[in-house]
Amino acid sequence: MTPAQVELVQESFRKVVPIAGKAAEMFYDRLFEIAPETRPLFRMDLTSQYDKLVQMLVWVVANLRQIDSILAAVEELGRRHARYEVEPEHYDRVGEALIWTLEKGLGPAFTPEVRDAWIAAYGLLATAMKDAARTPAPKEGLTKPMLEGLLAAVYGAIGWQDGGADVRDELKRYAPDAPGGNRNTFWWR
Repeated sequence: MTPAQVELVQESFRKVVPIAGKAAEMFYDRLFEIAPETRPLFRMDLTSQYDKLVQMLVWVVANLRQIDSILAAVEELGRRHARYEVEPEHYDRVGEALIWTLEKGLGPAFTPEVRDAWIAAYGLLATAMKDAARTPAPKEGLTKPMLEGLLAAVYGAIGWQDGGADVRDELKRYAPDAPGGNRNTFWWR
């Protein structure tokens, strides 16, 4: 996105904010009209979903100038959407519904330049989300080296002479990937 496009998105969004609730309702109505297969992906009561959409748009639009600072969160959102069974083609329908909603909400202020800017912004985000949805999430939680370091530090702090042997014993008891590990221990709760 160019700086001029960022400015157009941010400026036009300021005009949407006063009608944000109605715009969210229009967006979902349009989405379910053009992609009825997406309706089962949502709860029956969409009230909280309207709020989530508006909050997400506010956050993204506010951060367009430093898009790199939010890409990790956008990618995580893409991975979550994959778990909700959002398909890649759904992103296209969402984009269509968004542009339609902005066109209806902004009226004559939705110029071709504003349209192109919103398409560029949405395309950037949708691409990041789709790409992330195709890749596994980074492994989280304690890894074996992290656990070894943690236990060695704890044992060292309480004065055990042979922390290494005790760490290996603890790994056998608590580490999920250790031979003989026990899934009913603290680490699995």
